[in-house]
Amino acid sequence: MRRPITRRDGARVVVVAGDEVLLQADTDPGIRGSGWWVTPGGGVDPGEESLQAAVRELREETGLDVVPADLRGPIASRVVTHGYSDRILIQNEIFYRVEVEPFIPDPAALTQGETERLTAQRWFPIDALPSPLWPAELGQLLSWAGGAPIELGHVEESTVPVIPQELPDDR
Repeated sequence: MRRPITRRDGARVVVVAGDEVLLQADTDPGIRGSGWWVTPGGGVDPGEESLQAAVRELREETGLDVVPADLRGPIASRVVTHGYSDRILIQNEIFYRVEVEPFIPDPAALTQGETERLTAQRWFPIDALPSPLWPAELGQLLSWAGGAPIELGHVEESTVPVIPQELPDDR
């Protein structure tokens, strides 16, 4: 059976408080016991720019209210293919960074789908990142010192690997 494919733009935020980074525990509800850590973020809504989406997603997923000027970047970009048990998501992602005072995340504005997938939020020491981690290059993003965004290329992060026959020729 072919999984449906969704293409979209995405915005993610590397949230840093001192020497810690905020990550979310994500899962694939179709695969019992699956799990990995991600930065806050999600899809860009129609008519929205990636910076606006980053601000919105941060508020929805963590309760943190920032303005676009608080975010640095873009610090990185990539195209990621996520193979989940029920679908394939191909996302053009832009990453931003925000420096904050430590806070307790409040995910009150999560959508129903997000509450099924996102099971925890936690601060991790930058020198002790968890595994598995999406993006695997988070350490590289944390060391970004300004200048041009880091180009991470096209990567796959999947709970169910994507086979070439599932993808259209124009990938």
